[in-house]
Amino acid sequence: MADRVALIDYGAGNLHSVHNALRAAGASDVSVTADPEAVLAADRIVLPGVGAFAACASALNAIPGMRTALDEAMLKRARPFLGICVGMQLMATRGDEFGGETGLDWIPGTVRLLRPADPALKVPHMGWNDVTPATPHPLITAGEAYYLHSFVFDAVEASQVVAVSDHGGPVTAAVARDAMIGVQFHPEKSQRYGLDFLARFLEWRP
Repeated sequence: MADRVALIDYGAGNLHSVHNALRAAGASDVSVTADPEAVLAADRIVLPGVGAFAACASALNAIPGMRTALDEAMLKRARPFLGICVGMQLMATRGDEFGGETGLDWIPGTVRLLRPADPALKVPHMGWNDVTPATPHPLITAGEAYYLHSFVFDAVEASQVVAVSDHGGPVTAAVARDAMIGVQFHPEKSQRYGLDFLARFLEWRP
């Protein structure tokens, strides 16, 4: 039986592109859903996200029962979870954007404004850049992926940063612990590298 993948719809993600990329990577059962019960029933969970941390956090919190369902699925049932872009940032303790907002607090850290050491480098960090493994993880390989973000995940535990990029200094490209992983890059926009990454996620048995 194919794994059931829940792609969470909270009005803050590039759902169509992520859905198509998951299907292209081999997923046969992907449901776009805002139903906490469907999330709990899924075998794998994907949380996309574009825009501002505070707006995404508020939108996720506005769905009755969704935060509780996510905590249950991840912290108690250890379902494989993928956060993409702001979906990855929401795994942090808090985000500093617009005065601050709390996150899911699954991976201790703060999402802060990207400040490249080289003033000639622009923010947002946009376009193709490296994914360099930092802590060994079965889903992460060296390559290039597509990024579009102005804020970065500053994790408390260096061991939970599993990939980095560089934009005037180190930029967290992926964080992970237990059955969860979050990536700052967009797999759905990263062509073969992104599809290969999603295929590994769909086969992952943490």
